[in-house]
Amino acid sequence: MTPLAQTHLRRPLGKRLADASEPYLYSAPALILVVTVMLVPLALGISYAFRDIQLLNPFSGGFIGLDHFRALGEDQALFRALRNTLWWTGASVFLQFVFGLILALLLDKPFYGRGIVQALVFLPWAVPSFLAGLNWAWLFNPVIGPLPHWLYALGILDAPDNILSDPYLAMWGPIAANVWWGIPFFAITLLAALQAIPRDLYEAASIDGAGPVQRFWSITLPFLAPTIAITVLLRTVWISNFADLIIVMTNGGPADRTQIVASYIFTQAFKRLDFGYASAIALVLLVLLLVYSMLIVLLRQTLLNKG
Repeated sequence: MTPLAQTHLRRPLGKRLADASEPYLYSAPALILVVTVMLVPLALGISYAFRDIQLLNPFSGGFIGLDHFRALGEDQALFRALRNTLWWTGASVFLQFVFGLILALLLDKPFYGRGIVQALVFLPWAVPSFLAGLNWAWLFNPVIGPLPHWLYALGILDAPDNILSDPYLAMWGPIAANVWWGIPFFAITLLAALQAIPRDLYEAASIDGAGPVQRFWSITLPFLAPTIAITVLLRTVWISNFADLIIVMTNGGPADRTQIVASYIFTQAFKRLDFGYASAIALVLLVLLLVYSMLIVLLRQTLLNKG
C-alpha cells in the first residue's frame, strides 16, 4: 500500500465520505431540476394514458388499462391529424432546409455588409412564435393584408380570398409562416458547418478543373451530411410537436384540414379537458418520434463511419 493510500485511510470516516460525495453535491441541483421539470411530468403523463382523467368528471381518475388506445384505433380524427402532421412536417422541414442551405451558401461568401445581412436573416428566429402566427394571419387576411391580392395578381388565386378559410389551401398558411420562422435555424447551423470545411480542398478541386457544381457535390455536401442529418432530425421532432402557429392561425380548421397531432392533443386536453385521452395520443406521438429519431441517428452514424 502506498503512503498516500495509508494517509487516506487514517482520515476520519466522515471526512472520506464527504470527499467522495462532493462531486455528486455539485451536480445535485442540475439533477434535481431535470427530475422535477422533465422526468416527473413525463412519468405522470404516461400514467395518465392508462387512467380516466377528465377534469369535469369528479368520479374520474381510475385505472382503465388500454381503453384509450383501443379508442385511438377507431378515431378517424386522429388518423386525419396524422396525415396532416406528415404534410405539415415534411413540407416545413424540406422548405426550411432548402432556403436555409441557400442562405448559408450565400452568407459563406465574403461581401460588404455581410454582418448586417446575417443579423437581418436571423431576425425571424427571435420573433415569438405566437406573434409570428398573428402577423401571418393578418397578412393572409384580404381586408388588412396584402398577400391575397398579390397572389391574385400573380394568377395563383382565382380571387383575393383568405386561404386560411379554404379547406384545400389552408395548410399552406401555417407552412409559409413556419418556413419563414424556421429558416434561420438551418442557416445558422449549416453556415457554421460550411466555415469548418478546409478551404484547401476547394482550391485543389479548382486546380483540377472542378466547377462550382462539382465542388458542391464532391466536397460541400459530403462534409455537410452529418450536420444535415442532425439538424433535420431536430427540426422534424420540433415541428411535429409545434402547434403554436396552427392554433393561432387556423385553430385546426377549417373542417380539421389543418389539425395535426400536437394541436389535436391540445384540443383534447384543454378544450375537452380529457387529459387521459390526450396523454394516450401524446404517448403514441412520442413512440413514433423515438423510432424516427433512432433511424436518423443510425443513418448519421453510418455517414460518419463512411467519412
